[in-house]
Amino acid sequence: MARWSYLAVDPQGKERRGAIEAASMPAAREQLSTRRWHVLRIEEGAAKATPAKPGTIQLPSRTPKLRAKALALFTRQFASLMLVSPLEEALRTISRQTEKAKARDILINVHQGVVEGLPLAEAMRREPASFPPIYRAMIAAGESSGSLPLIAERLADMLEKQAAARAKIMAALAYPLILSLMAIGVVMLLMISVVPRVVEQFDNAAQQLPLLTRAVIGLSQFLSAYWWALAIVLALAVLGFLRALAVPAFKYRFDGFLLRLPFVGRLIRDVHAAALARTLATMIDARLPLVDGLKLSSRTVSNSVQREALEKITEKVRAGTSLSTALREAGTFPPLLVYLAASGESAGRLGDMLERAADYLEREFQQFTAAAMALLEPAIIIVMGVIVALIILAILLPILQLQDLTGL
Repeated sequence: MARWSYLAVDPQGKERRGAIEAASMPAAREQLSTRRWHVLRIEEGAAKATPAKPGTIQLPSRTPKLRAKALALFTRQFASLMLVSPLEEALRTISRQTEKAKARDILINVHQGVVEGLPLAEAMRREPASFPPIYRAMIAAGESSGSLPLIAERLADMLEKQAAARAKIMAALAYPLILSLMAIGVVMLLMISVVPRVVEQFDNAAQQLPLLTRAVIGLSQFLSAYWWALAIVLALAVLGFLRALAVPAFKYRFDGFLLRLPFVGRLIRDVHAAALARTLATMIDARLPLVDGLKLSSRTVSNSVQREALEKITEKVRAGTSLSTALREAGTFPPLLVYLAASGESAGRLGDMLERAADYLEREFQQFTAAAMALLEPAIIIVMGVIVALIILAILLPILQLQDLTGL
């Protein structure tokens, strides 16, 4: 069967774009007609991008996708409805009650695929940005084994725990980040607006100003005159760094540098190890092969050093090496994960022990992050206080020496 890209209008007047599989173009049109869609264009293969008009800049289009929280909610609702209703009805119910239009369109597309006779995992392949390969593999395993509600329940548990961990990280970082930005803003305001007006009083001083005052005045004059250049340089530096991260060799060296940092490296290892352990535990419970689980998990690891190590672990496990031995030889994962994996393999409960490892690593990460943030917040306040005190001292020193400076 060929794949046909289409542009159509539904009965509500909304434009619909997508692709369907059919033996011929008339068959593809017939499928769309059953949905009561008016076909504007249909062609074989992937949809072609609309060429940009001369003199215009075409921005890259963003594919609509379900966010992590929305995917977890969908999975939980789907697991619950599958216990009391057929698959097609469960998807239709969830898609109808979804409030956001983009999410509703994604779910409607998946529902239409099921209506057309596709397995659920294949229907989800229509929306690869929303349903990653690991997710689809678990759904396919549940369909083939007849345990889709149970697999969906485990998927929902995994996604909710991952979403909760991300939410705690963001909550822990939010206050220090806002505090840092406010501190930088206050210092810049003092240096650009306040200090120049105060130091005008010292222009006619007969003697040389103190070194600290001269240094603050020079910095203030530079920021007042060239703040825009500093902003441009900073923006270009950030843009250049992001472009450099797109180069595999640079990203590999940078990721290795992060792993070697005293505290940041530990956090990165714990986060990725917890995600790997939970994903593997869920896939093992879904009766998926361990090698497939490792292969799919490696795609979700953002650190290139750990991703390369995970790919080597996959090859070793495929060759017959135990998971714990391969993890130990990699040397990029916490010893706790290695130890619990070895215990699970010896006891025949690898999935349970990996789940325990994920829980422990996530709890340890949260405790470590909370302690670090508790120390970081007063540190930021102290640094800001010292900078402000230096600025105030630089202003007060000439005033305290006013008689000497004026020659009285």
